[in-house]
Amino acid sequence: MIPIQNDTESHWSMELTQAIRSPSELLTLLQLAPHQLPESNNAEEAFKMLVPRPFVARMEQGNPNDPLLRQVLADNIEMTPVSGYSKDPLDEGNHTPRKAIVHKYKHRVLVITTGTCAVNCRYCFRRHFPYSNNQLAQREWDHVIEYLEQHPEVNEVILSGGDPLMLKDSQLSKHVARLNALPQLKRLRIHSRLPVVIPSRVNHELLAWMASSPLDIVLVLHSNHGNEINQEIAAKVSQLKQVGVTVLNQGVLLKGVNDSVKAQVDLSERLFAAGILPYYMFTFDPIEGGAHFDISVTEAQKLMGQVAEILPGYLMPRLAKEIPGQPAKTVLAPSLSDH
Repeated sequence: MIPIQNDTESHWSMELTQAIRSPSELLTLLQLAPHQLPESNNAEEAFKMLVPRPFVARMEQGNPNDPLLRQVLADNIEMTPVSGYSKDPLDEGNHTPRKAIVHKYKHRVLVITTGTCAVNCRYCFRRHFPYSNNQLAQREWDHVIEYLEQHPEVNEVILSGGDPLMLKDSQLSKHVARLNALPQLKRLRIHSRLPVVIPSRVNHELLAWMASSPLDIVLVLHSNHGNEINQEIAAKVSQLKQVGVTVLNQGVLLKGVNDSVKAQVDLSERLFAAGILPYYMFTFDPIEGGAHFDISVTEAQKLMGQVAEILPGYLMPRLAKEIPGQPAKTVLAPSLSDH
């Protein structure tokens, strides 16, 4: 087990400051030699490593193909241009009517709360997003509230990023209090990977402001592999559910990480055992630098068809693709084999 570098139970922000930022340090912790992994200097310079120690602790030592390691370790293949892969694969730039607001779907508005994350995933579809132009200062939340008041058809706000749970609870509680006061809103959705990579992020302060909100709160976690889910996460999910939070998971199909029947079945089983309902499994968004993670839609449908033969329907995440310009996500039917 790779220890957290303090003697007592740490605050999540302390665990974040102790995150691994050096590939050489990560390889040493995992007992791997540099020759066991691809060259990565250029890719690492373009998109820096950041991976918390609680997440590293779930990686298998001595395994260069560990599915969690593959998600965070740079590879110079990222620097090779590939036709059809862009810096804005979901065309979010054309759906940003105001700073930090993405309004692609009529009844839902997404707010980019911060550009920072607790972990830098190599496949991230927003790895090139212009966060520096979309950071919300405290006073700029006035513009978010004003926009929502001007669009009474919006009944759900999605906090995204980056990772919205990177904000302090004192900040989040103030922002959410203002959203609570809007009579049109029914739900608050939060997309976060933080409770997966640093479970201690689910603390008393977070639970308190969630419990006090009159909105239905939906926390959509992001986990791609069953090895990411452990008992500590299950305990935190139990606390969230006790204060009325609905906890879902969405993942991304990634070559070499979870593109097998076993990996998909195991992920859904472990999620459900931890109190998390599988929600979406997305096909890869064609982000520049991530082509080596991609599998075709046909392959994805065939894979999920095989998974559907094993899992009950309530454990099957919806296979989906986000297509720019469409009024909703495109749900893809699994390809079932003939027997």
